[in-house]
Amino acid sequence: MSTNIEQPTSQTPAERLRDVGLYAPGDAVLSVRDLNVRFNSENGVVHAVRGVDFDLMAGKTLGIVGESGSGKSVTSMAIMGLLPTTAEITGSVRFKGKELLGLSDKAMCRHRGSDIAMVFQDPLSSLTPVYTVGHQIIEALTVHNPAMSKQAKESRAVELLRMVGIPSPKDRIKAFPHEFSGGMRQRVMIAIAIANDPRVLIADEPTTALDVTIQAQVLEVLHTAQEETGAAVVMITHDLGVVAGMADDIMVMYAGKPVETGTVEDIYYAPRMPYTMGLLGAVPRVDASQKNSLVPIEGTPPNLALPVTGCSFAPRCPLASDACLAGEPELWAVSGSEGHQAACIKADSLATDVDVHRIFHAPPVPVSKFDGVPRQERNTVLELRDVKKHFPLLKGALFKRRIGTVKAVDGLSFDIREGECLSIVGESGCGKTTTLLEIMEFHPAQQGEVVIGGVSNKVATDAKTKQAMRKEMQMVFQDPTGALDPRFTVYEVLAEPLENLGMPRAAIKKRIMELMKLVGLQADHVNRFPNQFSGGQRQRIGIARALAVNPKLVVLDEPVSALDVSVQAGVINLLDQLRAELGLSYLMVAHDLSVVRHISDRVAVMYLGKIVETGDVDRVFDNPRHPYTRALLSAIPVPDPEVERTRERIILQGDLPTPLDAPKGCNFATRCPVFAALPEAKKEKCLTFEPPLTPEGNASEGDDQEFACFFPDGELDADMLVVHA
Repeated sequence: MSTNIEQPTSQTPAERLRDVGLYAPGDAVLSVRDLNVRFNSENGVVHAVRGVDFDLMAGKTLGIVGESGSGKSVTSMAIMGLLPTTAEITGSVRFKGKELLGLSDKAMCRHRGSDIAMVFQDPLSSLTPVYTVGHQIIEALTVHNPAMSKQAKESRAVELLRMVGIPSPKDRIKAFPHEFSGGMRQRVMIAIAIANDPRVLIADEPTTALDVTIQAQVLEVLHTAQEETGAAVVMITHDLGVVAGMADDIMVMYAGKPVETGTVEDIYYAPRMPYTMGLLGAVPRVDASQKNSLVPIEGTPPNLALPVTGCSFAPRCPLASDACLAGEPELWAVSGSEGHQAACIKADSLATDVDVHRIFHAPPVPVSKFDGVPRQERNTVLELRDVKKHFPLLKGALFKRRIGTVKAVDGLSFDIREGECLSIVGESGCGKTTTLLEIMEFHPAQQGEVVIGGVSNKVATDAKTKQAMRKEMQMVFQDPTGALDPRFTVYEVLAEPLENLGMPRAAIKKRIMELMKLVGLQADHVNRFPNQFSGGQRQRIGIARALAVNPKLVVLDEPVSALDVSVQAGVINLLDQLRAELGLSYLMVAHDLSVVRHISDRVAVMYLGKIVETGDVDRVFDNPRHPYTRALLSAIPVPDPEVERTRERIILQGDLPTPLDAPKGCNFATRCPVFAALPEAKKEKCLTFEPPLTPEGNASEGDDQEFACFFPDGELDADMLVVHA
């Protein structure tokens, strides 16, 4: 992709802006002072944003981080003038000295898209489905440049699509949004946002719903767009790795208010607010092989419909004292650091090296009875032998004809041993979830063989055998809200699988109390409904339901992807603890490789329905052999500014091949950075033959690795490598 992006000039964005007379050096492009936003609700007035102040400089990036409900997105919407008229907004928002608050919607429209532009979280709902992407880019140009000729606008639209890395822009300009992948739609949104060279670009969670490889592409596009236009950027995200690589300054928000601000180095290397320290300690790292428990931030943010009398973080802070409740602390300058501010009366006492794990009472790493037992000596809990799932691709309204085959799962073979966690990773569409569904179906007519606890699906022909097998294996779903019946209380949710087994009522009640304690919930919560719990608590209820029948294997489908980083840490620690205490085995599907490395013993990397690399998680992560694995690992942001800004990132070109145009030979050749750098003779081998899984390492000790690549030591194409020094 990077080959399609024009390289910036040698001048910095600030220097280019100075030369054209737009800004004097040091002037703020956007200045926000004492911004407050209130909403009327059934429970009273919710003070969603409380006194936000910041200055945004030309060519700089401000990262705004915090949990859901901290006021990040409401702040950005208030700046853009996109909140409903019922919202009460006070304070000051100045663009180049001009006050924006109080302007009519018509007056504000002259600034939106021209001076200040926004990239939203969900590109599919932000793009109009009935218009082509070219029409929508031209519309953005027409609103602010009515005198611009039709030919000039079309040329500019093609130029913008080329700039953000859309292949064949002259042809794709006539395509509709549904004809693009998620990552390409987000790139189209960025093209619309930068169409009129805005001075401020606000990106609200621009990579949340994207695969890691697509996320890397989108972040590179944002970086290039900023260099090309000299725009100041506000990056709103919950991913501390993303802001580590992109931001110059960071504002940490909690309960609608900034609680710490400073440079990216201040926040990551010398945090002075316990909340910031907890957030950083809650993030698993993809580059860390040594395992420590994550830092859990217990409790929930305060109800902003009630007045805040003391420190808003005090109820969750392990360092809180009576002095913290005397009044809400303002942002105070941190001694010895210019521009670093923290809203904590104990900020200066946290100046020395502090062990955040000790402060937040992170649990010790749990020890399982299987630790130290060689993998070959453990019993096999699950085994797949050449499992396939092919779907016919049909065309026609009345008379359908088969025009192709979608090979969602194409010959998978692997096993899971007692006390082990195997994670399946890969991009959307690689076959991860289909693999889980094939295992859970456990039907004798399936292609291939699924063996659970020594019993094959080929012999599970009666309902009694199937029920016994399902008892051995339970599932935790990605969305706990959708997985729990909203009409059932927690007691009824947990009792249902036990009643199906014919367990007596007294035994059911006793088991439910055991489960509540096991997953860290209060016993008196059993009479509540799911909508009365937070997201993390609902996921704990989902885990309790899966454990109700004492399974040996728990299947985890993206169990923490919908959770805040602080809540995610608690759930991951719980899963680790349960595996050690109960001797469970896990099969997990996840896109966050940081979580995978933290919780897994083994990993399988999938691409187009096949496993392209598998083995011990530390061996695969420390020495990836397949180019696709190397690209995936390079795309995961690391919450460390120095590491993130100097490491090499592989930008994959293009998207997954379509089933109608499936490549012969190696499936990954069309996007492979090693293949692109090979001589023609070696390329022919990749295009002709499918590489088998080649073993490496000591399988008897579990320190093994297999990869499907003819040239694992090949040089990478330099055009696909990006390093931001």
